Amino acid sequence: MTIGCSTETTQRSGIDSLADLDVCVFTTCPQSKDLDRRDYIRRIIDIAQWTEEFHCDGMLIYTDNGLVDPWLIAQIVVENTKHIMPLVAVQPIYMHPYSVAKLVASIAYLHDRRIALNMLAGGFRNDLIALGDTTEHDDRYLRTTEYTQIIKRLLKGDVTTELTGKYYSVTNLKMTPPLPPEFFPEILISGSSAAGMAAAKAIGATAIRYPQPAEFEAAERDALATGVKCGVRVGLIAREDNEEAWHIAHERFPEDRRGQLAHQIAMKVTDSVWHKRLSALDQPPLSDDTVYWLGPMQNYKTFCPYLVGSYSRVAAELGRYISLGFRTVILDIPPSRDELARAMEVFRRTMKRGGHSPGR
Repeated sequence: MTIGCSTETTQRSGIDSLADLDVCVFTTCPQSKDLDRRDYIRRIIDIAQWTEEFHCDGMLIYTDNGLVDPWLIAQIVVENTKHIMPLVAVQPIYMHPYSVAKLVASIAYLHDRRIALNMLAGGFRNDLIALGDTTEHDDRYLRTTEYTQIIKRLLKGDVTTELTGKYYSVTNLKMTPPLPPEFFPEILISGSSAAGMAAAKAIGATAIRYPQPAEFEAAERDALATGVKCGVRVGLIAREDNEEAWHIAHERFPEDRRGQLAHQIAMKVTDSVWHKRLSALDQPPLSDDTVYWLGPMQNYKTFCPYLVGSYSRVAAELGRYISLGFRTVILDIPPSRDELARAMEVFRRTMKRGGHSPGR
């Protein structure tokens, strides 16, 4: 039993009530910059094993100039779990697409494990400048499209790969060892801009959005109607009592003036569509009816909105996104096993409300 997108067929004991939930769920790996080096590997293993315990499909692993290489973390994950997919962030300016395909095929060959790829088109502006990359926003998505097309053709492996594009050219290229079809990777890409949605459609990827409130995301029905799979990146904090949930939320993400200033500085230099769009949203005054919360992002503590409140309210709000057709959910970094268990309780209650079967 698995929650969503993995093709894994191994039967697993445990949270059977999630067996029919048609949603692919990923957690997120902690960042090396946020933990002591001596504790980091243990923390990776802990969260990977919690992810597997609660039958999530995989775990997102970040990449940027200031973090440990994500492929080395992916190796730790596959060595310490049995089923989950490392969702490896892939920055095209770091390596040739052949190298990515080779890593996917090699992990499958050595471990019988499937990898998922989170294809990046951007990054922190200062990181890109330091690497000499001044490519404009929309052109970066065109580059990532070519990059991913090469990876996919190599991994399909039925013929040699030929591609002559604006950014990449390969001739008579073949992947060895070949990748068994059952290990072909899930592919995700940011879909918060028109360029991102076009790239997702071109490469057959799931377009991930950092969502606005659900009522503003209704336009996504148009994107879904074109056949583009969509997902959301969101954090969940839920308790039986609404007031307790908000107390935990403010305790975990207190207001921080330095963080607010860092967020404002980041906004001045970013060309990220989702970052600008969410930052432009006015967070309404918190009330008993509030569920959607931008506080962690506004205080530069994390990069996704949160849904906060009682289990019933958070489940209802998550169900609204699922009912719009968002079939992949990437959760924020779980601070503890208990918090991940509570997040999965939200999915259970969403399923009971019928949020897993929109329009069917």
